[in-house]
Amino acid sequence: MKRVFLLTLAIISFTFNSQAQDIKFGFKGGINLATINGNDVGDQIDGRTGFHLGTVLQLSILETFAIQPELLYSAQGTDDIDLDYINIPVLAKLKFAKFFSVETGPQFGFIVNDGFKNATEGLQDVSFLEAETFDFGFAFGGSVEYNDFFMQARYNLGLTEIINGRDGKNSNFQISVGFYIF
Repeated sequence: MKRVFLLTLAIISFTFNSQAQDIKFGFKGGINLATINGNDVGDQIDGRTGFHLGTVLQLSILETFAIQPELLYSAQGTDDIDLDYINIPVLAKLKFAKFFSVETGPQFGFIVNDGFKNATEGLQDVSFLEAETFDFGFAFGGSVEYNDFFMQARYNLGLTEIINGRDGKNSNFQISVGFYIF
């Protein structure tokens, strides 16, 4: 049984290695249009315009399919609640034409900074809200590539309650530009 497993693993590895078209590594950045959605959020919430910045790796498996993990710093939350994350989306990328592709997959977020804006005192610690340190979500969008440059539009739907005991989840629309260095 162990030999069959190892043989299968070796065949799969050789298959992926022989079919791999290329590996691309680069940088990207852009704008976030973020908010928090849920029953406990209220109607008077304003979204936060933030940014994201990080790295992207594209691993082509087939000519029309790639896996694209990213490592991003992302400023999210609302106008009153700042939630900054290190996000790691792992996307399946389906290429429809030479320049156009769609992408979808899970996103793992780790909070690195949080704060609550009080009108009289400025930015305060949001720990009293018991913000969750981990956010799991689902991302989907599209991209256009030309040579080593690309533009992306993506929606990130949070699936985790970000404040313990309250129905509120991240919602983030991103527009990005980037380039591959190799």
